Amino acid sequence: MIWELLLGLAIALIIGRWRQNKLHAELNQILAILDTGGAEGNSLPILSRLRLGVTIFKRQTQQLEIQLQNYRYLLEQLPLGYLVVDAENQLLCCNQQARELLYLSNWEPNQKRFLLEVVRSYELDRLIEQTRTAQKSTQKEWIFYPQTIDRQPGERLTLSSEQVSLRGYAVPLPDREIAVFLENLQSLVEISQQRDRTVSDLAHELRTPLTSIRLVTETLLKRLQPPERGWVEKMLQETNRLIDLAQHFLELNHLEQDPSQCLTIEPVELKSLIFSAWNTLEPFAQSKQLELIYTGSELVQLEGDRARLTQVFLNLLDNSIKYSPKNGKVEVEVKVLDPSKLQVNVIDSGNGFTPTDLPYVFDRLFRTDLSRQKHSTDLAQLTTGNGLGLAIARQIILAHRGTIKAMNHPQTQGAWLQIELPRFWLSKE
Repeated sequence: MIWELLLGLAIALIIGRWRQNKLHAELNQILAILDTGGAEGNSLPILSRLRLGVTIFKRQTQQLEIQLQNYRYLLEQLPLGYLVVDAENQLLCCNQQARELLYLSNWEPNQKRFLLEVVRSYELDRLIEQTRTAQKSTQKEWIFYPQTIDRQPGERLTLSSEQVSLRGYAVPLPDREIAVFLENLQSLVEISQQRDRTVSDLAHELRTPLTSIRLVTETLLKRLQPPERGWVEKMLQETNRLIDLAQHFLELNHLEQDPSQCLTIEPVELKSLIFSAWNTLEPFAQSKQLELIYTGSELVQLEGDRARLTQVFLNLLDNSIKYSPKNGKVEVEVKVLDPSKLQVNVIDSGNGFTPTDLPYVFDRLFRTDLSRQKHSTDLAQLTTGNGLGLAIARQIILAHRGTIKAMNHPQTQGAWLQIELPRFWLSKE
């Protein structure tokens, strides 16, 4: 009986000692996390060290809360809009600038709501999904038309007369959350529109005096003999170039303001149209021994403006001829993507676009980098361009509800201009 009591006591002491050692080990692990590393702290009793560690932990927590408040304040004062959505596209946070840009008048902080419940923007939703899928930063520009989302029962969904040009930068976060920075581009768009209007008005005012100068120059040219005649011919050439520049500016402005009204829609056979444009430029192509190679679908028809589409291919083929070397080739490939859409690829045998040029090749008055010109043997031909050909081509393609983009071909390394057009014209509703 005594032995049993002593045995039980020994077992209890062993268990108690084991539990005590385990508790000390757990406390030491906690202190290892909170430990300041000082020798004085290590010499204190374990309970004092624990109290010291808890004090330090509270101080660090307070510092982190202050930092978090500072970050929140900075995000609120940020000149860019900022919002975060979770994996289910619920809006987690949104600063004041984003609320103003997206017209979020009925969203409150710490209020979880699906993004589509508070703002109807397909482009924003698409940007978020692309970033979540790719798991890398993505950006997109679009025009946002505010809508009245939160409305009374029975009230119709209304569109605001205002519009805002936005640029969004989306960044992936842990747990499939996405952060989006929004930049208001409306002021830049308005400045650009005002600039274009000013230049267009100036071009309109210049056209009449330039025409008068041309008439006087042509009359004078008939009465002169060399060498004076050569100087007047040069003046006439430059006058004609200025008239063409003014006319192209007016045409481009007209296309941008009311694109669909500039078109006369009729059935167009694409291959014959392309060869007609090439035949117009053939003397220039023959001087460089260039060959046109047409591949793809034969007898493809679409509904479009024959004159405008001819102008597109004149501009694109002229650009390809200019920058192709002697004895090179210009490739045109036509593909039918589906019964209602086709694709046209125009590829030259030059150096291609430089990376710095690519974003701007369709801008007004843009002239390509000199490195792209080294294959050309006719520098005069390069310098007489007015930088509006590709800009006009783009506006005509947009008027036909198509797209055009510039790339470099991965095999030939030449410039690659790709057009996609609907085959059938759909009237406006």
